This record gives sequence, C-alpha cells and structure tokens, in this order.
Amino acid sequence: MPFCVIKSKTIKIFLVMVSVVVLLAISFEGHAAALVWFGSSSRLVPVYKVDTEQKQVAISFDAAWGADKTEQIIDVLAEYNCTATFFLVGFWVDKYPEMVKAIDEAGLEIGTHSNTHPDMAKLNKDTVRSELETSMSKITAITNKKVEVFRPPYGSYNNTLIETCSELGLIPIQWDVDSLDWKGLSAGEVTSRVMKKAGNGSIILMHNNADNVIDSVRLTLDYLTKSGYKVTSVGELIYKEGYTIDANGIQHKK
Repeated sequence: MPFCVIKSKTIKIFLVMVSVVVLLAISFEGHAAALVWFGSSSRLVPVYKVDTEQKQVAISFDAAWGADKTEQIIDVLAEYNCTATFFLVGFWVDKYPEMVKAIDEAGLEIGTHSNTHPDMAKLNKDTVRSELETSMSKITAITNKKVEVFRPPYGSYNNTLIETCSELGLIPIQWDVDSLDWKGLSAGEVTSRVMKKAGNGSIILMHNNADNVIDSVRLTLDYLTKSGYKVTSVGELIYKEGYTIDANGIQHKK
C-alpha cells in the first residue's frame, strides 16, 4: 500500500509539472503565455495592441532591404486617405535618404527599426543605446522631427531594451496582426489574414518590399475602410502618456 501512495503522488506531481511546462511553451497570439500564467511577471513588454472602443487600426511597414515599392505604397495610402508608420533601419536611411524624405513629406510617421538590424535582446545596454540613438539621429537629420516609436528587429526584446527605450523617450511597438507578407503570400492571402485577426486597436505588420505588397496594401485598405475602420499610423493609435501595458501587451488608458 505505501508503494501505491507514493506512486500516486509521484504521478500527480509529474502531471502538474507537465502542465506548467505546456503553459510556458504555448504562445498566445504572439505573446508569452508565461506572462498570463504567472500574472504579475517582472518581464516588461512592448505595445502589441491598444484597448480602445474606437474602430481604428494602425498599419506599419518595416523597411530594411529594398525601396523600389515604397513610393507606390505611399500613393496607395494617399488614395485611401490613410496614414501609416514606416519603421526604418539606419542603413536603409543611409541608402535611401530621398525616400525617407518622401515618406515624411507624405505626412507618414517614421519610427526606428534599429541601426543595423541586430537581435537587440542579445546586446548589452550600451550597444542597445547606440543602436537606438544612431538610428534616431539619422532619421531626425532628414525629417527634423523627433522619433517616438521603435520596433525591435525580429520582434526580439528584453527588459534592458524596453528600459533603454523609456530612457530615450521611445515607445517600443510590436503587432497583433502579422500579415506574413514576407513569405510571398498573395494579396488575397494577406488580406484574409487581416480580416480574420484585426479588431479595434490592432497594429498590423507589413514590409515595404514584400513581393506582393502593393496589391496587398490596396486590398487590405479597401477591406478595412469599407468595414468602417479608420486606418492610421501607430503614433495616432497608441496612448503616449497616462497608460499601462498588461501582460499580453495590450495598452490601456489609465
């Protein structure tokens, strides 16, 4: 009998451990499940989405390689009377300064996407700060405007990165709707993903040089605007002061 009791307890402990491991391993719409499981985690998170009753979404484009489709994206945004945010890498700014100017002059927001596109979570604080400050200064030198938002390359971040952003007056931004346009999806497939996932306060991730980005943007904006959404830049959507960010990366107004 004692053997049976011990075996029963061992099985129960094992099952509990397996359950915890599963909860820690599962991702929930791109967010770490550990944050949900533990509730009050010390891990800092960027803004993935905004809690709002307004039927408004933000569309964003990461720009690291290539620029030949960017001007057409600007034209399509203007056609639908929508704004957007372009997250630019420093070496992209160096290579395409006239395109940076064109984005700015079109009234679109420019954020930083780092200076050299590294995995920021693997860098020490001084290097993180250098990546951010260098890229910000390159953008400001062209636009004469302060850079207020930052998207980490590969979506990779840690507390050091987010704390450094705060020190520099940057709000780190992720996304809750990944278009996966970089995989070469058709415009219809991209729009279908947006239709299934977008809601009030969503931040949509796209890339300025994806294969079918022009048609994808046009089809996506057509769907969103006809569905009654106001499509804006990230800066127009998020709260810039008096806010909290919960464990799932949802930004709430205090």
